Amino acid sequence: MEDYTPEFLDEESDLYEHYAFTVDKGQGPLRIDKYLMNRIENATRNKIQTGAKNGSIFVNDVPVKSNYKVKPYDAIRVLFTHPPHENLLVGENIPLDVVYEDEELLVVNKPAGMVVHPGHGNYSGTLINALIYRFDNLPNNSSDRPGLVHRIDKDTSGLLVIAKTEQAMAHLALQFAEKTSEREYVALVWGNMEEDEGTVEGHIGRHPKNRLQNTVFLGDDADDKGKPAVTHYKVLERLGYVTLVSCKLETGRTHQIRVHMKHIGHTLFNDERYGGDLILKGTTFTKYKQFVDNCFKILPRQALHAKTLGFMHPKTGKFMQFNSEIPEDMQQCIEKWRTYSKYQELEE
Repeated sequence: MEDYTPEFLDEESDLYEHYAFTVDKGQGPLRIDKYLMNRIENATRNKIQTGAKNGSIFVNDVPVKSNYKVKPYDAIRVLFTHPPHENLLVGENIPLDVVYEDEELLVVNKPAGMVVHPGHGNYSGTLINALIYRFDNLPNNSSDRPGLVHRIDKDTSGLLVIAKTEQAMAHLALQFAEKTSEREYVALVWGNMEEDEGTVEGHIGRHPKNRLQNTVFLGDDADDKGKPAVTHYKVLERLGYVTLVSCKLETGRTHQIRVHMKHIGHTLFNDERYGGDLILKGTTFTKYKQFVDNCFKILPRQALHAKTLGFMHPKTGKFMQFNSEIPEDMQQCIEKWRTYSKYQELEE
């Protein structure tokens, strides 16, 4: 699936493009309502069918009904008479943890729970709302997101670089595309990793059965179903039934670390979307279950923090590197596992 950059249509049409997709070359016949359900977050089949009934769904510029069967290379567009919510950006006075700032860029330490850009269900309180309150005329990226060079998930904490000028946006975006930027994350994962370090390679694309998840595709048709992704990991500390790892990204796919770690059998601790909020390793003792539940309460999100960020400054050419502390909730959870694993060693 290739996403177009959403854009306003000409004024005469009075319609705005909300979504656009090009159907994969390997796609079999599938009703368009089912196809769109798998690609539009928070969309119900009923809403999609209503949209089709009202003439809002176009295939190759012709309106279609919900029983239309998609074919390879079909150009699908969903058009409405109102602009997309994410295009109606409003500045909000939200405090930001600014690690570094100059005329070209700033680096922020995003707290867990903050959404990076407005989208379905999150139209306020985002990092972009905070940025456009602070700055006028931030440059747009290729998806019309002001200032954003890259992003991290809502419940992941850590460092992000924001471009303040067109030159900085172009320069930084190229570094991320050409894999010359450095990004290191710290994650707490289920299970005791066999190897001290390793690399996970596997194309990442949308899960065929769960539209809110991504998954790894391997083999001959991987190119059709996902995009190449590479994660290098290193064990930092073994804590019994969980392991603290460092993950360095070569690529930046959606949910990359979460998907790659699950793929090798080490789902992120308390990652609800990928099943890490269940007890995946350990004993059957009630006391252990209580201990893990307490850890979940201390860290009510996936255990993932974007700790280090490095890039070449777009104006000076100097390599800059930033480091951030692991946040308190994750630190407390790690500490609990440290104590527990020492207690386990004593028992044995």
